[in-house]
Amino acid sequence: MTDRIPVTVLSGSLGAGKTTLLNHLLSTAGDRDIAVLVNDMGDVNVDADLIAEESEVDVEGVTELSNGCICCELQDDLETAVVRLANERSFDALVVESSGISEPAPVARLFTTESRAAARYRVDALVTVIDTRQFIDAFSGADVPERLTDPDAGDDRPLSDLLVEQIEVSNVVVCNKADLCTDPEIEEAVGLVEALQPSAETVVTEFAAVDPDRILDVGIFDESEVGDLPGWKRALDEARDDGDHAHEGAGDAHGGHDHRHPDEVYGVTSFTYRRRRPFHPERIAALLRDLPDDVVRSKGTLWVAGTDQRQQVGQAGRSVRVEALGPWIASLPAVERDMLRSNRPELDWDDDHGDRLTEYVVIGTDVDEDALIDRLDDALATDEEWDEFGGGGPGAGDETPFPAEQGDEVALREP
Repeated sequence: MTDRIPVTVLSGSLGAGKTTLLNHLLSTAGDRDIAVLVNDMGDVNVDADLIAEESEVDVEGVTELSNGCICCELQDDLETAVVRLANERSFDALVVESSGISEPAPVARLFTTESRAAARYRVDALVTVIDTRQFIDAFSGADVPERLTDPDAGDDRPLSDLLVEQIEVSNVVVCNKADLCTDPEIEEAVGLVEALQPSAETVVTEFAAVDPDRILDVGIFDESEVGDLPGWKRALDEARDDGDHAHEGAGDAHGGHDHRHPDEVYGVTSFTYRRRRPFHPERIAALLRDLPDDVVRSKGTLWVAGTDQRQQVGQAGRSVRVEALGPWIASLPAVERDMLRSNRPELDWDDDHGDRLTEYVVIGTDVDEDALIDRLDDALATDEEWDEFGGGGPGAGDETPFPAEQGDEVALREP
């Protein structure tokens, strides 16, 4: 058993109840001695002050990082702070609260790589707190704050993007403020969380009153699995494991669709759409801008005619963004292509199209799967269009709504 100090990384959107949860932990921890590191955006760390004022326990272990993001420019400060804490104090657990616009994975990474911090600490759990009412409304088109507008953060991502990203890497999701929701709404929220992150434990609370034993020293973070936890990745892996690699083109009947029908969880379902035929850029862009409201999350890699860039689409609520990941291996010069293929024996390679392939996972509530698959199939390039685009490669200088250079990103739809 390791003698490294367990770390709970606490994240959640602005106002979800993270500070309330911290104060609850400090007042109900019993014999545990807990150190807390708080990151807030702005010159004054309000959260650290609130914790120090409201807690009845020793708060010398409350360390604050201000005016920066804990998951990026304050990484060095974070490491220095946690190492100093370990050197100066003896405590049983560390809770790191990131700001409301931070993601937990980069924080956890500090404790899982070779570093001074990793030598003293181990990640115990990634915990995300959500405002259950806000979470439901964010994916139902209700009137909620649509963007992150903290001027100090410089981050204007849609709120739905951040909610999804925080949940997808969590081990525990605290569905807080349940008193503001009906029982069916709570069930809906729990179902959405389970679809986005199947391995996470959900805890439904009022006023963030979580039993400390549910989130402290629980040993549920697995560094080797954290990259494969999100629901969309799991759905994609399961679709691949089905062994059906007869990637049909356009015009096949529904009976040949390569998708799955998972068990329903509170009305939440998912399926994986896979094709070895490129999309027509304008038609697939139009479809992504007009996804049904009941599609909560979708993500995957698209093969789009008119560009040899692999297009990664990520949708959360009404936000749809696409990033160019780099060229398909099949589009590279023969020497480079053969070298990359030899280094990736598991690569799914087609004799005609190489690695060009659409793999797109859709998660939603009562989604009409067949209807959406029909629309996706209709967005595929016809034989004539495919020829016009040079067999799926770059077109003759045609403009495309998709990014053309590796690393570039475009927003196809915003809240």
